[in-house]
Amino acid sequence: MGISTKSLEYEAGGQNYEGFLAMPDGKPKAVVVIVHAWGGQSEFDHEKAKLMAEWGYAGFAVDVFGVGKRGETKEECQALIEPLVSNREELQNRLQLSLEAAQKESGCDKAAAIGFCFGGLCVLDMARAGMEVQGVASFHGLLGAPGNTDGKKTDTKVLVLHGWDDPMATPEEVLTFSKEMTKAGADWQLHAYGGTAHAFTNPDANDPDFGTVYNKDAERRSLASLKDFLSELYG
Repeated sequence: MGISTKSLEYEAGGQNYEGFLAMPDGKPKAVVVIVHAWGGQSEFDHEKAKLMAEWGYAGFAVDVFGVGKRGETKEECQALIEPLVSNREELQNRLQLSLEAAQKESGCDKAAAIGFCFGGLCVLDMARAGMEVQGVASFHGLLGAPGNTDGKKTDTKVLVLHGWDDPMATPEEVLTFSKEMTKAGADWQLHAYGGTAHAFTNPDANDPDFGTVYNKDAERRSLASLKDFLSELYG
């Protein structure tokens, strides 16, 4: 299937953000929003947008930091996410505006969202906040509840793809998350990969002491689960 791509800027809440759109030939089934890890939007996210287009969806890589705001060192990346992790309402506002930009640029009303690491936390918040997404998939995402969605129900289907040895989402946090989703009435599923750490989809992840290690098998399995999940949503 042929695809077309373009980089663009979109304005939301008085700030400019960077987007990357990949479109399939013909009418896409839906738009899949891709939310980046803690370093900001990168070629990794562009490749995932292209993959979505190959599967027949529009892929739109969003940006929750702003034009030119990117991190390379752990300290820089932490500084980028800290203001948003500590203010989840602001993060959710940015995600809502990014979702609207994705729908506008792709011409699709139907939308799903996938996210990686920090982006996994983001897409789970999209479900928690009741945004108009039919499904979200979190890859090695952070699982902690935002605190401003307690007691809310969600109609969004939720898929969590998780490395069991991820130090940033412990088994105890997984159990707490499962109780949260059940209480919210979510149609949720969690696939845990044994012997697998954080950032398992990122070929550049190779820091066992930090808990970030690429795992080719877990990457393949998680993408197969995503493809099935999207097919369930959109046929």
